[in-house]
Formats: sequence, structure tokens, C-alpha cells
Amino acid sequence: MILEHALLQVKPGQTPAFEAAMRQALPLIQATPGFVRLELRRCIEVPDRHLLQVWWQCLENHTEDFRRSDRYQQWRALLHHFYDPMPQVDHYNEAILSTDAG
Repeated sequence: MILEHALLQVKPGQTPAFEAAMRQALPLIQATPGFVRLELRRCIEVPDRHLLQVWWQCLENHTEDFRRSDRYQQWRALLHHFYDPMPQVDHYNEAILSTDAG
């Protein structure tokens, strides 16, 4: 499993609208083969910054199955106009160290 990580800097004052749009966009990403789960967290120190984490079965589920789909075009239309600047998206392998009991 891989982890997609993105810091989303939302334009000032747009956080409520962004979070509503993210709720609307969620089914688009959930319908992608290999999607495992998604977490969106709001930053405490910078309230217009969000941490997006998406777990995928493999990298290609994100880069090919989602990004090359019509669902991604809808995702972009719903969300990308909120970002300034556009986020950098990184992908991470399985954890090297973890304190999880599982």
C-alpha cells in the first residue's frame, strides 16, 4: 500500500466552501479501483491549510486509474480553484517504523 500526501493551501476565507466541495468530491475518488481511504485534516496554526492523505493499493491506482479518469476531471473542477499555490503531491512506501499495534 502507498500513501499520497499533499499540503493544500486554500485561498483565505475559502475553507468552508472548500471543505463542502471536498465532501461533494469524495465519491469520485472512492469509486477508483485501489482506493483504500482518505483523511483530510485542517491545520491548527494555519486554518486555511489542510493535509490530505490518501491510501492506495499501488501507485498506479492514483496516477493512472484516478488521474486519467473522467472522475479526476470532475475532482479538478470542484477543488483546484481553491488552491494557492497548487499543492505538491508526494507518494510514500509502507512505513519503515510505526507505533501502531497492528
